[in-house]
Amino acid sequence: MSEFRRDRVSGRWVIIAPERAARPTDFPVERRYGVGGFCPFCEGHEDKTPPEVAALRNDSHQANRPGWRVRVVANRFPALRPDSPIEIVGDPACRGMTGFGVHEVIIESPRHILSLNEMDDAGVTDVLRIYQQRLASVRQDSRFLYGMIFKNVGSAAGATVEHSHSQMIGMPVVPEAVRTEVRHARQFNEAAGVCLFCNIIDREVAKGERVIHVGRHCIAIAPYASRFPFETWILPTRHMPHFDDHPAEALGDIALALRTVLNRLDQALETPAYNYLIHTSPLGEKSADYFHWHIEIIPCITKVAGFEWGTGCYINPVLPESAAAFLREASKLGRSASGGRVMSSS
Repeated sequence: MSEFRRDRVSGRWVIIAPERAARPTDFPVERRYGVGGFCPFCEGHEDKTPPEVAALRNDSHQANRPGWRVRVVANRFPALRPDSPIEIVGDPACRGMTGFGVHEVIIESPRHILSLNEMDDAGVTDVLRIYQQRLASVRQDSRFLYGMIFKNVGSAAGATVEHSHSQMIGMPVVPEAVRTEVRHARQFNEAAGVCLFCNIIDREVAKGERVIHVGRHCIAIAPYASRFPFETWILPTRHMPHFDDHPAEALGDIALALRTVLNRLDQALETPAYNYLIHTSPLGEKSADYFHWHIEIIPCITKVAGFEWGTGCYINPVLPESAAAFLREASKLGRSASGGRVMSSS
């Protein structure tokens, strides 16, 4: 039967309605496909992008030339601009501010790959290292209050270039979704005397039914109140509010967890389009006792429709417990899911 579940981190309600999909494979996935053609992100085409902001490359290679492993450039069509002054605009009834910020593209490989899990652990670790560097760069400027790392894979997920890449937007405001998570974590810590994220991790490990992967420094779970089928979170198992503060020696374990989850999604759902994002503590804020950065991975399966827009409450047709079990089993058998129609959740 259907049930309401409340996510303790975000506070949002979710309706788990498994009778709307008999099995995790009863609906299809909007898959990612390579179409070929010219790609400005491939090695050798450095002159086709804006000049690089940062890169991981061999010391003998020059900037904006081949020989890089990960490359960061300004977005050619930025949502925010660093040369825009910070000014309050509007009146008390319609308050706003000018569009100051940075919008960067992180090109994850010189090879033309479509997804991060096509790389080895060392390559993914390089990408995570660049994430840390770019977040640290905006933290040094007091005008920035938040840095958002996110990734769109496949046209269904909003990607306009198929070459695997991520983006970072640094902004002078803290997104309300992040502010709400930090507030709930702080309130839980003050009321219960323990960390909300540690409490979630301990309960998930004890029950085991929503655990997808356990590493030395992190864990991957299907959240209890998953908004979407096969939604997966990767969380550090120790207090770590800022992603860019995470110890370098632990990045390889996070890379392994990320590749493991993406590989299992590929095996189970036949290379779905997906998004992922990193929620980290606001820049400059101290939340070391009660907040854990985390990666949220969302395959593009169901579509947000009228009910979600009207209520902020999501309908998920797959039990998180079933999704986690399916991903664990898919990794053992190497099997793929069958196709069908894309479901609307409303």
